[in-house]
Amino acid sequence: MPGTNGVISIKLPNMLFRRTAAPAETELVFEAGGRSRPLIVRRMAQARRMRLSVDPRDGGVRLVIPNRASLRAALKWVESKRDWIEAALDALPDARPIRDGMTIDVAGETLRIELADRGRIVRRMGDRLIVPRPDELLAARVTRWLRGQALDRLEAETARFGTLAGVSIGRVSVGDPRARWGSCSANGDIRYSWRLILAPPAVLEATVAHEVAHRLHMDHSREFHAAVERLLGRDPLPERNWLREHGRHLYWLGREP
Repeated sequence: MPGTNGVISIKLPNMLFRRTAAPAETELVFEAGGRSRPLIVRRMAQARRMRLSVDPRDGGVRLVIPNRASLRAALKWVESKRDWIEAALDALPDARPIRDGMTIDVAGETLRIELADRGRIVRRMGDRLIVPRPDELLAARVTRWLRGQALDRLEAETARFGTLAGVSIGRVSVGDPRARWGSCSANGDIRYSWRLILAPPAVLEATVAHEVAHRLHMDHSREFHAAVERLLGRDPLPERNWLREHGRHLYWLGREP
């Protein structure tokens, strides 16, 4: 294979991979069936065989291969799984671009997005979310508003559970991670997915209790799970099941088809 600079094209039957090479992780583009998706190839020393998956959060195709495996052979193997990849992509949630007139669920309430000719800020009026023009800024402005709503609620809930647990909390922030709904660092900083604001309030609440409980136990031991249940006042299993079943749909708000 060529060196680590530049873009490489590998043409296989019915599929095109374009690569920007990297030593441990290689980013390609998977194109088949009229669709284009990221293809991330990751080399792992502990991997004993190749593993292929389609991320339900963004539709990215992920391939794990042993350190010494041939990339060309791995890509041919991926080609042999093309039908499986296509079926997995077909099963993904529908993308939901942010558009004028659509409805979104925010903290358990349904709001209708409406473009307005006047105003400078996004504002809620009853069950309407009023967004000033121009049209091309609609998605960015709605997303910014949702992130702000998420941070406000998550800060309040984190402070509440922190007081219940008798622990200090560092900085609370929001992002758009692919793999976690929340994370707690050893110094007490807690970071959440802003998309929790799109989930039922009980799900957001249970997620906060989970992260605050890590201030008591930085593991997932029996004692940790008992602390989560004690803080929440109930078994969080229904909320965990909701995220497992419906959480991936939250990632598709704001995505184009």
